[in-house]
Amino acid sequence: MAGSQRGQAIPTQLSLAQFEAFVLPHLSRGSRGPAPKLGLHKIFNYILRLLYMGCQWKELPIEKDGEGRPEIHHTRIYSAFRRWDVDGCMDAIFTGSVLRLHQDNLLDITVIHGDGTTTAAKKGGDNIGFSGHKKVKGDKVVAFCDRNCNVIAPFVSAPGNRNESPLLRETLPKLRRIAKAVGFDLHGRNVSLDGVYDCRPNRKAIFNQGMIPNINPTPVAAKHQSEAASRCSIPPSSKSGSIRSSGCSVGKTRSGACCFGSIASASCTTHLKL
Repeated sequence: MAGSQRGQAIPTQLSLAQFEAFVLPHLSRGSRGPAPKLGLHKIFNYILRLLYMGCQWKELPIEKDGEGRPEIHHTRIYSAFRRWDVDGCMDAIFTGSVLRLHQDNLLDITVIHGDGTTTAAKKGGDNIGFSGHKKVKGDKVVAFCDRNCNVIAPFVSAPGNRNESPLLRETLPKLRRIAKAVGFDLHGRNVSLDGVYDCRPNRKAIFNQGMIPNINPTPVAAKHQSEAASRCSIPPSSKSGSIRSSGCSVGKTRSGACCFGSIASASCTTHLKL
C-alpha cells in the first residue's frame, strides 16, 4: 500500500476493498461467543485511528448508533486488538504488504536506509522516557526503509531516553525475517546509516547479515579525519615508495587518529619508523 509520490501517509482508514485484499486474509476469528456487533472492517479502522492518535482506549472517539449510544464499547475493540496481536496477525499483515510491494516491483533495495525517530508524548503513556538530546519526553523507534521510503521491517520501539545504536542490532533480525518471508536477497546490499550508529558491534552485526555498512561519520569525527589527513601524508618523491613496499597505507597518529598518508607528519608513529 504505497502512498503517493509526494510522500507515504500513515493510513487511518481502509476502504472495504483494501481491507478484504490486505488485512482480512490474515485475521484470526473467534470460534465461540457472540458475534461482534460491528464488522471486522470497522473494528480494524478503529484500531488504526487509535494507533494514529495515540490516545487512551477509553478516549477513542466512537460513533453513535441510531439510539444515540456508542455503537461498540472500547473494551471490545481492545480485546480484538490484543487477540490479533497475540495470534501474530499484525506481523502477517505487515509481511503481506511488503510482499505485495515486492510482487508489484515497487521496492528498491539497492540501498537500505536505517534511522531512528523520537515521538513526543505530552500526556504520558507506555514506553516513555525523556530524551536529553531532543529535549522531549516520548518514545523512539528504529526502522529500515528502501529507496522509495517504504518501511520494510517492523519497528523496534524503546523509551525516548534510550540510545539508538543498540536498537539497530535488534532491528536487523526482523529485517532478515521479512526478507526471507518475502523472497528478496539482502546479500551485498548497502546499509546507509547516520554516524550515531558507527560502532564496531553494529558494523559486525551488519556484516554477519551479509550486508555492507555505509555509515556517515558525525561532524566531529569527519573533522578529526580531515585534520589527520592534512597533517599526515607523504610526498610521492620521497616516502610513498617506502610505504607501498612496507605494506603500510594507513597508519595511526599518537592521538589515535587515522593517518591517510600524503605529506609526512611528525605526529604519525607509523611514518616515523620509515
